[in-house]
Amino acid sequence: MAVEQVFVNVNPKSTLLLGQARGAAICAAVAANLQVAEYTALQVKQAVVGNGHAAKEQVQEMVKRLLQLPAAPSPDAADALACAICHAHGGMGLGALPTAGFRVRNGRLVGRSL
Repeated sequence: MAVEQVFVNVNPKSTLLLGQARGAAICAAVAANLQVAEYTALQVKQAVVGNGHAAKEQVQEMVKRLLQLPAAPSPDAADALACAICHAHGGMGLGALPTAGFRVRNGRLVGRSL
């Protein structure tokens, strides 16, 4: 399972709600013995658009093209699909494994090995 790392939003209430939703999703994945990979927005955009600072519209357009969709998905759907595409491509760059050297605990990447 791939998830995007949480960023601090301007609205603290929205950030807390997002954190709770992410936590529930990650717990469900770990309970189902799935590995969870987390990517930053920069990594996702780099993998899908080729520019880590791409605009949301660029991400939507590239997701539409890569998945051969009839229309661009909504911004939230495009973000989720872009995260999945990033994960399918091995993270930041086709075939690269940005998680190399990380330890896995309970199905989650927790930090670099020493």
